[in-house]
Amino acid sequence: MKSDIEIAHEVALKPIKEIAASIGILEEALEPYGRFKAKVRFEPNADKINQSNLILVTATTPNKSGSGKTTTSVALAQGLNKIGKKAIVALREPSLGPVFGMKGGAAGGGYSQVLPMEDINLHFTGDFHAITSANNTLAALLDNYQYYNKNNPNGLKQIVWRRVLDVNDRSLRYILSGLNGSCNGIPTETGFDITPASEIMAIFCLANSLEDLRNRIENILLGYKYNDEAFYVRDLGVAGALVALLKDAFMPNLVQTIEGGAAFIHGGPFANIAHGCNSIMATKAALQHSEYTVTESGFGSDLGGEKFLNIKCRTAGIAPKACVLVTTTQSIKLHGKVDEKLIKQPNLEGLKAGIKNVQRHIENLQQFGQTVILALNKFGFDTEEEISFIENWCMEMGAHFAINEGFAKGGDGAVNLAKKVVEIVEKQASKPIVHTYELSDSIEDKIFKIVTKVYKGKSVTFGKNAKTALKKINALGLAHLPVCIAKTQFSFTENASLVGAEEGFNIHIDNLVINAGAGFIVAVAGEIMRMPGLPKEPAAYVIDVVNGEIVNLS
Repeated sequence: MKSDIEIAHEVALKPIKEIAASIGILEEALEPYGRFKAKVRFEPNADKINQSNLILVTATTPNKSGSGKTTTSVALAQGLNKIGKKAIVALREPSLGPVFGMKGGAAGGGYSQVLPMEDINLHFTGDFHAITSANNTLAALLDNYQYYNKNNPNGLKQIVWRRVLDVNDRSLRYILSGLNGSCNGIPTETGFDITPASEIMAIFCLANSLEDLRNRIENILLGYKYNDEAFYVRDLGVAGALVALLKDAFMPNLVQTIEGGAAFIHGGPFANIAHGCNSIMATKAALQHSEYTVTESGFGSDLGGEKFLNIKCRTAGIAPKACVLVTTTQSIKLHGKVDEKLIKQPNLEGLKAGIKNVQRHIENLQQFGQTVILALNKFGFDTEEEISFIENWCMEMGAHFAINEGFAKGGDGAVNLAKKVVEIVEKQASKPIVHTYELSDSIEDKIFKIVTKVYKGKSVTFGKNAKTALKKINALGLAHLPVCIAKTQFSFTENASLVGAEEGFNIHIDNLVINAGAGFIVAVAGEIMRMPGLPKEPAAYVIDVVNGEIVNLS
């Protein structure tokens, strides 16, 4: 089969104004970025949004084999359009860190992609650059404030704001700045996070309007004065400048699927170090212009899925009508501890051992009150015996089952999945989300409930930094905020090597980070890095431009 980029290059793209017109967006509402992508000026209409059907796509615990969550999201939207439903997919923007690192791009794959894939995976419409610029402009303004107030009571004894870049660069995690004389600033221990971990990225994706964006930026905690008083962006007085940098980026991006369907791609927080969902504005734009909106959350149901339901849905006032859980036989076998070299071979016993991981994810979604469809991304080596076992097992779990072949067949390969989704949505009444915790719970109780209900751990311990932060959170009156746990994506535990469906473990919270602007508390569990490093052989080694075309981008 051809590579993703070869398939993408063979597609005759439709002008973006035609894509917009197909979903009822007038040309005057478009801000084109070339011929095939555009920003959309958009005002949410609650009545239209509430008439649409939101479908969440999540996945089992990721591992080396992958599951194909983004590919499934695109395929499902294409499949829904194939059966006569007006469907739009809403996804996150890829980060350059994974694109040039190990994971690659995030525009789908095979015959279920969003296009133009090179643009989407690289600079796109400049949203990440705008977010990076806003974050680092704020850092520069804060350092400037500190420089001119270093010898008076208005100065800060602690700064908690860090710079960001959209690259994987382990050398920048911890640095010294302001060296070589007082004219260069104040010597400071600081560091960089990756742009998807920036609080401004989270704010960008959780804001419901430009006014809400400004208010959230005003509430960013920057540090503490010598009298322990908190210092916010509103105290620095620069929110207007940051909104100016983000104003155009805040409009959702419209592109197209490989089959000419509309797609909104906007925002890109990671789900292991942030909340892992595309922007509320893009999701609402898709809902307002479709019968069905397919969206995804990062990594497994325990990370992006939990945060989508506990954080994004609360903030946006939305709820999915059904959840699609994506997996493969290879992924299941790896969770059954089958040797990586043997996962393409029939192994029913390995499948039975690994199915416990799938069970945990189904139970996670069901405890939120969600109806679950297990989407098995089918490969040529999957046997009828294995597929039949998974399908029958799903029935016992009270979950639905559908095979997805969208990678190889596009929308045609996802028709059965699409029909299953429509059958569920049209037969059942909307159900409210059963949240894991109440906002009135203490921060400790919120974390404990996530650990015990979602991860199936038994206890939580708090390190010295976390205990100190808890006191500050309570003193600042922020204990009502939801919790966003930053944890490895490869395990329910904080230990990435413990695959499958571990139970009865402890989660240790090293620190609690106040994201008052985003509106949540980040609980850092284990050795989670907010600035990833590159692998031994990064994808950048093979990406090139040949005869004017980008090659080997995936």
